[in-house]
Amino acid sequence: MPNANEDNPRALSQVQRRAVSELLRLSPVVDDLARRFQQAGFSLALVGGSVRDALLGRLGNDLDFTTDARPEDVLKIVRPWADATWEVGIAFGTVGAQKQARVGDVVQRFQIEITTYRSEAYDRTSRKPEVSYGDSIEEDLVRRDFTVNAMAVALPEKEFVDPHGGLVDLAARTLRTPGTPEDSFSDDPLRMMRAARFAAQLDFEVAPEVVAAMKEMAGRIEIVSAERVRDELNKLVLSAHPRDGLTLLVETGLADHVLPELPALRLERDEHHRHKDVYDHTLIVLEQAMALEEHGPDLTLRLAALLHDIGKPRTRRFEQDGRVSFHHHEMVGAKMTKKRMTALKYPNDLVKDVSRLVELHLRFHGYGTGEWTDSAVRRYVRDAGPLLDRLHKLTRSDCTTRNKRKATALSRAYDGLERRIAQLQEQEELDAIRPDLDGNQIMETLGVGPGPVIGRAYKFLLELRLENGPMEHDAAVAALKEWWTEQS
Repeated sequence: MPNANEDNPRALSQVQRRAVSELLRLSPVVDDLARRFQQAGFSLALVGGSVRDALLGRLGNDLDFTTDARPEDVLKIVRPWADATWEVGIAFGTVGAQKQARVGDVVQRFQIEITTYRSEAYDRTSRKPEVSYGDSIEEDLVRRDFTVNAMAVALPEKEFVDPHGGLVDLAARTLRTPGTPEDSFSDDPLRMMRAARFAAQLDFEVAPEVVAAMKEMAGRIEIVSAERVRDELNKLVLSAHPRDGLTLLVETGLADHVLPELPALRLERDEHHRHKDVYDHTLIVLEQAMALEEHGPDLTLRLAALLHDIGKPRTRRFEQDGRVSFHHHEMVGAKMTKKRMTALKYPNDLVKDVSRLVELHLRFHGYGTGEWTDSAVRRYVRDAGPLLDRLHKLTRSDCTTRNKRKATALSRAYDGLERRIAQLQEQEELDAIRPDLDGNQIMETLGVGPGPVIGRAYKFLLELRLENGPMEHDAAVAALKEWWTEQS
C-alpha cells in the first residue's frame, strides 16, 4: 500500500489507514475474484473511483476493476463465479457482474464492473468514443480523467500503482489531469463537466491549469450526447455542494452550452439596486431547498429550485416608477424548463413535474397575506396534486430576503396555509378532489349520451366542488340541472 509522502506525511498516513481498512473489509470479494484471474493467466486491479473512495474512507459496494483480459475472457472467468452478469458495456470493453458475499457478519451485494485496459478518444465530429485495448495498467491509467482517479491497487498482492501522483492530489483535495488537461478534454470533452461534478461531490479544488483549459475548450462539449451531459448534470445537482460545481460551469462558459438559462440569470442590477441578483438568489434557493429534504437528495425539487426563475430575463421590465417587474415569469419559466429538460432527454414524467413546480412557485404569493378561504385552499391543493409537499419546500426556499421581519411574516403566512390545508384535509379528501357526480350520473341526470357536453358538465361540477366543498347528491343534481337549463 502507499507510502507516506514527505510533502504531507500526516495527511497521507491518514489516507493510508483508511485505504487499508476498506480493502481488508472487501478482501472476501476482491481476493477471491483476483485469484480466479490469476489462475487464468491474467492481471486484475481495483481502479479509479473505487481506489479514490477507499482512500477517502467512503467506498461502497460498487467496485471498478481493470484487467489485461479481453471482454470474452472476462466473461469466461466471471460467469461461474458471479450471481449474474451483463454485457451492456461490452462494446466498450466493460463486463458487469453482481456478487453476494459475506463480509464479517453481514451478507452484502456487490455491483462490479471489469474493464479491459483501454484508451479512448473522440474525433472532431463523433459523439461516441473510439475504443482500443491496451496491454499495461500504466497505459490504462494515463487515459483516466484525473490523477485521483488514475490510481490502482494490483490484486491479490495489493500493490499500489500511482504513476501520476494521485495520492498527493487526493491529500491536497485537488483535481489535476494525468497528462495535459487539453489532451484529456480532447479525448473526452465530458471530463470538463466531470471536473465540476467532482468539485461539487468531493469538495475538491480544480487546479488553475484545468480551469483554464475548461474555459478554452468549453465549446467542445457540444459533441457529447445530451444523455451523457444530463447524467453528469444530475450527479452534480444531487451532490453535497452543487453551488461549487454550478459556479464552475458558469465561470468556465460550459453552462452556456449545456444549461444557458443559468448564466442568463446574471442580470445587470440597476443603479439603485432595486432588484436582487437573480443568479445568486437561485443558488441560495437551491441550498435552502436542500436543507428541507427529508429523505435524501431529491432531483425533482433541486431542479425546480435551480430553474424556478429562468423566465425572469425574458420578462424583465423597467417600470415608469423605477421598479423592476417580472410579470408572468413563472409561466414563461415553465415553458423554458420543459424545452431545456426535453433537449437534455429527461424522462417525460420528470419534465412534467419540474415544469409544474416552476409554474406554481408563485401561486402562494398571489393570495396575499390575508386569511385563506376554503376554496383557495382547495384550488392550491388541487393544482399541486402529488407535488404539494415539494411545492411547500420550494415556496419556503424561495424566500431569500435579508429583511428578518419580512422573512418571518412570509414564514408565518405559509405556516398558516399549511394549517388550513391540514384542517380541510381532516374534513375533506383534498388529495383527490372530484365533482360530486361522476360521468354516468351526469349522463343520467341530463338524459344525454357520451360527448363534449359531459366534459363541460364535469368541469362545472368540479368548479362548484372547489368553491363550495362537498355537496349532497340532490343538491349537486339540482345545480347540474340549473346549469343545463342555462346552457340550453
